[in-house]
Parts: sequence; structure tokens; C-alpha cells
Amino acid sequence: METIQEDDIQKMISTLKNGGTVLYPTDTIWGIGCLATNEHAVQKVLQIKERPTNKSFIVLVASVDDIYRFVCILDKAITIYLEKGFEKPTTVIYPKGKGVAPSVIAPDGTIAIRVCTDVFCQAVLKKLDQPIVSTSANISGQASPKYFKDISSVLVKRVDYVVRYRQQDTTIQQASAIVQWDGKQLKSIRL
Repeated sequence: METIQEDDIQKMISTLKNGGTVLYPTDTIWGIGCLATNEHAVQKVLQIKERPTNKSFIVLVASVDDIYRFVCILDKAITIYLEKGFEKPTTVIYPKGKGVAPSVIAPDGTIAIRVCTDVFCQAVLKKLDQPIVSTSANISGQASPKYFKDISSVLVKRVDYVVRYRQQDTTIQQASAIVQWDGKQLKSIRL
């Protein structure tokens, strides 16, 4: 198992706090991210990915408790689901987001949040105590990378910091499952 370097964590945190963009491993595929609360940085991510502005983002947080900071209503029933955990990394779309940059929230007011279980991301999220945007490390419309080596060199050059951790990892990664919470039940969007 690869060792996490503290300076890698600190460089990512510093870049994020200064409004920068990062290329980093998550509990799913490699992502491009920024602070979810910084609209200027979110706009930079849109430019890097050449992504339409009407598409919302996934937000990563460190714990179930963090979700309460970014949704207007969180029913106890979904909390029970979250605390039990899912079989694979799962992003939940909640009815009404708050406390993040306007472009992070979908046009219908929803917000997509995942409690990230990757040890590197957990370390960053806990020290940062802020949510991070997570979007696949590809140009919009192209295939998501399965490994770091599959990421376009164009993207690598466009971000402000590239995390060193797990660059050599050859474990095939997949995007998260996505479910939507309508206030009463979960509906599968992507498995």
C-alpha cells in the first residue's frame, strides 16, 4: 500500500484555499476539483473540462454530519441509509442545496453529495473542513479515466496542482452510483 505524504496533503489544501484547482484520486475515479464554496474556482473547473454550465457537480464531504451543512432539509430516514453505508461509493442527490457556490447547485436546486471514503481525500477533507467539488478527470463528453495514466496531458497542465498519491495505482476505478432522495425514498439514477 502506498504511503500518503503529508506534503501532498498540504499542497492540495493550500491550492484549494487559494482558489486553485486540483487533480486528485477519490474513492472512485480521479477527479478535478476545487473548493465547492468558491464560485470563481468552480468556473475554472468548468473551463478546464470544457463543460456546459448547466451541469451540476458532485460535492465530497468527510462525514454524514457534514451533509447537514449543505442541504436545507435532511430527513432522519436518509441518515439511517447513510450510516449503514452502501455497497459501493454512492452519491446522493438531495432536494435543496445551500452553503456552496451557485454553480455547484443544479438548476432545479438539488445538490449531489458523497461522503468520500478514500484515505487521502478523508485526510484533506478533515483538515480543510470544507466541501470539495468532484468531477471526472476528462474533457466533457470523453470517457472517464480508469487510471491516472489515462488522464489527458492537456488536463494535467490545466490544473494548479496534481496530487502524487496513487498515480501508479493500476486498480480499475469506476464512477460512483447515484441515487436521488425525494424526501421519502431513494431512487436509483446510476448504479
